[in-house]
Amino acid sequence: MAKLNGWLIYNGHLQTNKFLDYVDWMLKAAEKQGIELAAKTNDQFIAGTTSAGYPAVYSRSGKQTELPDFIHFADKDLHLARQLERLGVHLFNSSTAIGICDNKSLMHEKLAAKQIPVPKTMIAPLIFPGMELINKTYLETVEREIGLPLIVKEAYGSFGEQVYWVENRHKLHEIAARLAGRDHLYQQPALLSVGTDIRLNVVGNEVVAAMKRTSENDFRANVTAGGSTQPYRPDNDEIQLALAAAKAVQANFAGVDLLYGENGPMVCEVNSNPHLRSIYECTGVDVADYMISFISNKLT
Repeated sequence: MAKLNGWLIYNGHLQTNKFLDYVDWMLKAAEKQGIELAAKTNDQFIAGTTSAGYPAVYSRSGKQTELPDFIHFADKDLHLARQLERLGVHLFNSSTAIGICDNKSLMHEKLAAKQIPVPKTMIAPLIFPGMELINKTYLETVEREIGLPLIVKEAYGSFGEQVYWVENRHKLHEIAARLAGRDHLYQQPALLSVGTDIRLNVVGNEVVAAMKRTSENDFRANVTAGGSTQPYRPDNDEIQLALAAAKAVQANFAGVDLLYGENGPMVCEVNSNPHLRSIYECTGVDVADYMISFISNKLT
């Protein structure tokens, strides 16, 4: 049987240690299992169409590129991802899963459709970028239904950034005006979980690793925001909730963040491209090995 041949596509403008570490980590995991995995940046290719509507992907060199057996798409360039899928390449995760997880507003719609417990959430009315927020009366509804304090999240953001704690009405109006023209949402804080969450890494139909993240000086528990970690053994309810959340967003690989709610665990968010180093250093579990095994089992 021929050796599997794959690409790992990541963003060409994110040449930071954190992202390059992820690329190197995945390449080594593939090598251990005898899979050829080549790193490619998204800007090596341009998605396009022809007058006949056929999908096409043009390489930077201008030469025809032979497509691989699979792609681990570790980026959010959805135009390229969709085009590669149209050409018949199997993506892990799919463009659908990446698109859902990339937009927190859409992600919460998908979780709600499957009746997955989440904090009470309201999505801000959209206005055109660059326009001033003139009518703020909807904020009265937000304050009445969610109360204060509350959390504001931009739909697009990573590593706990673009997330704001709002204590009072003045700050609420200030944040709403500042985010005018940007997709964002308002969320009831899980007061039992301020500064604490649980990260469960899902691969296929299995939770392969879990850790508890805690911050002593921030309502966000993200490691990038200064949180500390400790190994965590999730109970069956937490495992089933994480699996259901990953399924709701159609993700093969996911980092599911859970919060402690008054009536049990709730889903904070689902990440389609979770980084691996922090959970490895915390638990000793190499999630990349499980990811590569999943891909191999799916394709062979």
